[in-house]
Amino acid sequence: MILSDKTILKMLENKSLTITPVEKEQIQPASVDVRLGNTFSIVEDMSRGILSLDNEIVYKTITADTYVLLPGQFVLASTMEYFELPDNLTAFVEGRSSLGRIGLFIQNAGWVDPGFRGEITLELFNANRCAIELKAGRRVGQLVFAQLDETALNPYS
Repeated sequence: MILSDKTILKMLENKSLTITPVEKEQIQPASVDVRLGNTFSIVEDMSRGILSLDNEIVYKTITADTYVLLPGQFVLASTMEYFELPDNLTAFVEGRSSLGRIGLFIQNAGWVDPGFRGEITLELFNANRCAIELKAGRRVGQLVFAQLDETALNPYS
C-alpha cells in the first residue's frame, strides 16, 4: 500500500518515520519531495581508463552549492534530507519529470530498504549534449513510501 500525505504526516508526528530537514510543502499527496544535497562524488581517474567491479573504485568527493555536470558525465550525490525508515516501511525514488526532460537521470538503484538510516545516494547522469547546473537545495525527485505486509525479517543494517 502506498502511503498518503495524511499517513506520512502522522508518522512524522509520532516519530515512527524521520525526515530531517523537511518542510510541509515537500509533503505531496502520495510522496515526499527530496532535494539535492551539497556533496558530489566522481570516480577518480583510473590509470588504465577501465573500471572493473573486481577492483576497488575510488571516488573523489567535493562539497559545493553548485556543480556543473558535463554532457555524458556521471556523479554520485545525496539528498539534503536524512531518513530513518521503520522496519515495516520501504520507499523508492522517482525523478522529477522536468529533470528528465532536460536529460538528467537521477537514479539507477532507486529502492530504499526497510530500516534504512541516512541520506539517499543519487546516481546522476547527464544525457544531454549541454552541461547541466546542479544546485544544492533544488527538488530533484520524490520518495514514495509503501507499507510492508509484515515487519521485515532482515531490515537494512
